[in-house]
Amino acid sequence: MRILFTGGGTGGHLFPILELAREIKNIAEQERILDIELFYMGPDDFGVEALKDEGVVVIKIMSGKLRRYMSLQNITDTVKVLIGAWQALWNMFIVIPDVIFSKGGYGALPAVIAAIILRIPFIIHESDAVPGKVNKFSSRFAKRIGIAFTAAEEFFPKEKTALVGVPIRKRILGGDPATAKENLEISSNLQVIGFIGASQGAQKLNDAVLAVLKELTNEFEVVHQTGAKNIDDVKGEASIILEFTHKERYHPFGFLDEQGIRDFYLASDLIISRAGASSIYEIAAWSKPAILVPLRNAAQNHQRKNAYEYAAKGGAIVIEEANLTPHILLAEIKKVISNVVLLKQMREAAQKFSRIDSAELIAREILKMGMHKSIQKETGSLKV
Repeated sequence: MRILFTGGGTGGHLFPILELAREIKNIAEQERILDIELFYMGPDDFGVEALKDEGVVVIKIMSGKLRRYMSLQNITDTVKVLIGAWQALWNMFIVIPDVIFSKGGYGALPAVIAAIILRIPFIIHESDAVPGKVNKFSSRFAKRIGIAFTAAEEFFPKEKTALVGVPIRKRILGGDPATAKENLEISSNLQVIGFIGASQGAQKLNDAVLAVLKELTNEFEVVHQTGAKNIDDVKGEASIILEFTHKERYHPFGFLDEQGIRDFYLASDLIISRAGASSIYEIAAWSKPAILVPLRNAAQNHQRKNAYEYAAKGGAIVIEEANLTPHILLAEIKKVISNVVLLKQMREAAQKFSRIDSAELIAREILKMGMHKSIQKETGSLKV
């Protein structure tokens, strides 16, 4: 059976695909499903080394972004999409996948177009409360649609849509809190505040942290994932701010690998994060209280809607980016971390919201669809 994954090039697209690849291999081994071959088709390099490490064959094709505003780049990117569609068609003739899983994003469009032309069945997954353009288009032709937020239901046909959460990497779960603190060089018994700006960091959040860093380290340990491109600047500013006080309580990291992310969640008593779907579901999987700061210019304002749907369940409070002043950030952190009842309520709400079984549910549906296609091939009942 040949399974092909496709999607954009951010952590929110690649990490769920990575976990699905692992889950499919696990299920195939347990149930003795032979000859599973995994492929990934997309335009970006982000995360593909991790996919290769899992035995996924990476096929790089061209694609372009579909902007919502007038730009000369729309012309060149349209050409890129057309070229990418031809590349996808050619490669699918060679691979002949039994089923395709699309995570959406601009990187998925060429493969989806090729799948429609070749009549290859595919499943799509939408992580956000408001779907992107590619998944809206793809939903008309998809056999199954998985969503992570109930707000997304209105955009898709109900008869083929299911609420399944977001596949979370199991390797970032579990572990020992004492070992995590040791790995992060946390030596005190103070409460730990964890800041994370998704896989690429968040400049606005970084600036707010630095503005109150002295006050934070007076009372807490601070673990801060800055984004790889920001780490040197953040470290430089922090060293000046903390020159005469509590340097040892500030722990900045550019990018956290799977062990680092596990340690981050294990050690943190309160998480301050952007509101990408994967970030929210990771926080929920760990049952951690959270303050969410949705990205203001996210496409279709999806982070804001993600944040408020999760907050309505009780797992977090929301600070709008426009309101993210140092004073408000510090005040909200102190208000939440000092309220034992609120912390307990947040943990319980997060646990109820989480879907640890998401990857298994989706992986089994992919395998089921792929098996059906394989049987059709063998019996000669497949119509092209």
